[in-house]
Amino acid sequence: MIIDAHSHVHDPVADHIALLDDAGVDRAVLFPTRTHPERATDLESLRGEMAALDEAIGGRANGPGRYQAAYRELDAALAAHPDRFIGFLSVPLDLPPEHIAEWIDREVAGRGLRGIGELTPPPGQAGLIEPVLRGAADHGGLPVVVHGFAPTTADDLRTLAELARAYPSVPLVISQLGGLHWMDAIALVRDTPSMFLELSTAYLIFAVRLAIAEIPDRTLFGSDAPYGDPALARATVERVTAPGELRDRVLGGTAARLLGLA
Repeated sequence: MIIDAHSHVHDPVADHIALLDDAGVDRAVLFPTRTHPERATDLESLRGEMAALDEAIGGRANGPGRYQAAYRELDAALAAHPDRFIGFLSVPLDLPPEHIAEWIDREVAGRGLRGIGELTPPPGQAGLIEPVLRGAADHGGLPVVVHGFAPTTADDLRTLAELARAYPSVPLVISQLGGLHWMDAIALVRDTPSMFLELSTAYLIFAVRLAIAEIPDRTLFGSDAPYGDPALARATVERVTAPGELRDRVLGGTAARLLGLA
């Protein structure tokens, strides 16, 4: 089974299914999104979507009210294609810590979703995810995915590794290969057994090759669609791996194990 470990709801969802079919991807982890760059028709409309993205990943729009439309879109996509999508849900990091556990119990575990993410703490404040990890641990170790590209800092990655060591029962996934800090991300994930590294948006092919070589059992194929393309992301993994067990693990075997599908 080939699993895209990182994707966001598309508008329309049928376009996403077409991309998965074209790439030969069986299933995709699906996160809610508050921005839709695929809706843009010209540079100016794309600037508007990317401005909203900057707010989201910069942690300036994390209150519960900001998520409602995105959650409705996620629900609709999961209901329409339960055989293709694996639902994850973000947690508003602006909630008081004592309410985060209630949110996870009600909105994630209570709705049968498979994990939490993609979390976007403000730069320099990765420690805000600690109550999320605590709540995930209370539910048997739900996987937690954290945004890894800019504006995430190298210090944020180190904080995430410290938190992962404090909650070893929770699989903590750093997305987008850690962005500009990919060498730090590879080393931290390699040395922290409960961490995983998702490979989308890599801008250097040898970064993907090195990540898989250093962490063969905890690297995950992902596209970050619609920002990336599942076919291109799959081709990148296949370019740096030979056919066989290792490639199969990266393209889906590890994700299936992580998600309880294997």
